[in-house]
Amino acid sequence: MKILALDSSGLVASAAYLVDGAMIAEYTVNDKLTHSQTLLPMLDVIRGQVGIELTELDAIAAAMGPGSFTGLRIGAATVKGLGLALDKPVIPVPSVDGLAYQLYGAQGIICPVMDARRNQVYTGFYRFEHGQFRVMKEQCAQSISDTLDQLKEYKETVTFLGDGVPVHKEVISEHMGEHALFAPGFAARQRAGAVGALAELYYQQGKAVSADDFEPEYLRKSQAEREREERLRNEKTNI
Repeated sequence: MKILALDSSGLVASAAYLVDGAMIAEYTVNDKLTHSQTLLPMLDVIRGQVGIELTELDAIAAAMGPGSFTGLRIGAATVKGLGLALDKPVIPVPSVDGLAYQLYGAQGIICPVMDARRNQVYTGFYRFEHGQFRVMKEQCAQSISDTLDQLKEYKETVTFLGDGVPVHKEVISEHMGEHALFAPGFAARQRAGAVGALAELYYQQGKAVSADDFEPEYLRKSQAEREREERLRNEKTNI
């Protein structure tokens, strides 16, 4: 199965090409460039390097969110455009699932932590059992304190990764003590290769959708939307 995978849900922009689960090419940029500047050029580089025609693809995989609202919108527009133009299905992969899958085979619980600001995180709990990827708690938006309280109940080693770790590392260490492990830097950010590998599994489970039906999953309202609602509430209060 030939899959083109994209992840623009975080600070990192990443694209990958996989064939039957083997990663043939991956291009990841963790810099200050916007995803609108990087995604399509990255796809062109991959296509040129491995000599594929996009019409040969079986599906397009995409990190569906949560994450950066702007990044998700850019990624969704790119994926929908490609899917519609090529008439290919899209495999939505929850962004937190994709992060966890990067630690394939890790012992204990895997807890991705994406910074959602205001002491909130996008997170989920995962583990590998007999080589199988298991979702213990589906991705959600919640406070870091609630996340750590829930993890402490397992009384197991937990490996943390994601852009929220540097923000919350001190409180994680305080709450979890010796049960907390932290993934190394090279494995701690989004990579499209993991999204593509997990997408093949989800495709087999019947989770593909049409390009027209693909939508990002934000899990919560944007800051602009929250501020607008707050202004409206204040205006009603002052009437």
